[in-house]
Amino acid sequence: MTDGAVTETARVLVAADKFKGSLTAVQVAERVTAGLRRVVPDVSVEALPVADGGDGTVAAAVAAGFERREVRVTGPLGEQLTAAFALREGTAVVEMAEASGLQHLPEGVFAPLTATTYGSGELLRAALDAGARTIVFGVGGSATTDGGAGMLAALGARFLDAAGEPVGPGGGALSDLATADLSGLDPRIADVDLVLASDVDNPLTGPKGAAAVYGPQKGASEEDVATLDAALAHYASLLGPEQAHSPGAGAAGGIGYGALIALGASFRPGIEVMLDVLGFAEALSRATLVITGEGSLDAQTLHGKAPAGVAAAARAKNVEVIAVCGRLALPPEVLGGAGIRRAYALADLEPDPARSMAEAGPLLERVAENIARDFLT
Repeated sequence: MTDGAVTETARVLVAADKFKGSLTAVQVAERVTAGLRRVVPDVSVEALPVADGGDGTVAAAVAAGFERREVRVTGPLGEQLTAAFALREGTAVVEMAEASGLQHLPEGVFAPLTATTYGSGELLRAALDAGARTIVFGVGGSATTDGGAGMLAALGARFLDAAGEPVGPGGGALSDLATADLSGLDPRIADVDLVLASDVDNPLTGPKGAAAVYGPQKGASEEDVATLDAALAHYASLLGPEQAHSPGAGAAGGIGYGALIALGASFRPGIEVMLDVLGFAEALSRATLVITGEGSLDAQTLHGKAPAGVAAAARAKNVEVIAVCGRLALPPEVLGGAGIRRAYALADLEPDPARSMAEAGPLLERVAENIARDFLT
């Protein structure tokens, strides 16, 4: 029996984000498609994996037809690693987590005071070398709290202490900063449209700032948080304190501030930018039902996360939206207010979180079978 009215000519668009720790956005689309077709074998399904600027953003762009480009860069601890960006027709999608993300730290190892965004600057430089005229700079999932100083240094800025020596890597060393010289920044930056894509609008410093809110996730103690917040405030006093309060300045350990103050970036909610870049509007025009989702549908989802962005765009075109997730923490009325008709959670099939994550793929196929029975038959 059908739960929602969908005709025999149903055209399903699967536009979901990753299930963090278990499935990539591409895998989510594959599993949902498999489950739907087990019940309705000839259903038309189009996959458009999405991301909100955080980790998985480059993968979503590549899935949408961008070319994957790899480059050797400096990781958050100073080690060399291979990172990727995506390129298509002069537009580059650069994901700071590819170079400076938490996923590059060994398990249980954090470096809240010394982790650097230098590799993110090297990624931006690689995009410039590839001829990018527009750069979508997705920031999130960072291991760093250096205000983007490492990124700017990789692009030619100089940050010196009172003795005229370069300060060390990481946010903690910014307390020693005496001179911030941006005159050597790569001149090509001035000719590029750089869009800062983020799902957070925190300021750089203060109780809602980069160190206070996100530092503990990166291993920062209370003392580390105080050190980093003071160091970032000192850094901003030399570069421009007014920009420290701009939306997005506190994104990804303050790399947003560095991009806004020194690279001329403009801030936009990450999911809005990515839906534009991925061609979501065109795909939506072909759809009669949208399936979106992410690992946890909770209060954070409503604040700029991918499912909320997808649902808002679909609702504007009167296309019904269903969500899939690992865990559901939003009541039906809140989902409805966000434009989501109904949500299906893996936890309903497997309440043990560890098993749910380990078996996410098969569970998601079963969820998709239920969606097909409820909405496509």
